[in-house]
Amino acid sequence: MSQDRIYGAVAEFETPAELMEACYRIREYGYTCVDACTPFAVHGLDKALGQSSSKMPWIVLGGAVTGFLLAVGMQVWMNAINYPIKIAGKPYASLPAFLPVTFELTVLLSAFAAVFGMFAINGLPRLHHPVFGHSNFKRATDDRFFLVVEAKDPLYAPGATVEHLGSVGGKNVEEVES
Repeated sequence: MSQDRIYGAVAEFETPAELMEACYRIREYGYTCVDACTPFAVHGLDKALGQSSSKMPWIVLGGAVTGFLLAVGMQVWMNAINYPIKIAGKPYASLPAFLPVTFELTVLLSAFAAVFGMFAINGLPRLHHPVFGHSNFKRATDDRFFLVVEAKDPLYAPGATVEHLGSVGGKNVEEVES
């Protein structure tokens, strides 16, 4: 396997506790491009991997603010500026009357921002990932936990990284191709 075709090294673990311990220990070696694949959510794994907080709340907030401003601006423009019609003595720009549309557009655009933001952040749709090449990776959806050190990590060295993953308790450590 040539060095430029390697995606990274993958190690298998039997329990979430083993995976958590391995994450902390592999980060002590100085690796920064690490990821984990688990059959269920493991509390604290993002901290163990050294991941920063998600950008999703800000993306959703941006969608919500855009929806709010678009709804209010559109209704004020249509009802008070572009085509004002006096009905039963009500004001042209009646904010209580604008609430249903404003609420719906705020929710709609924040939902779109959440879905498309998640797709963008996660790099979806991606039908195949290089870690699927690990011989035992099909168990990642059943009862096994996997730790991945990517080859783009500055400290990645094919032999040494495999040894490091083995030394932190990884079983069935393999390099996978991109």
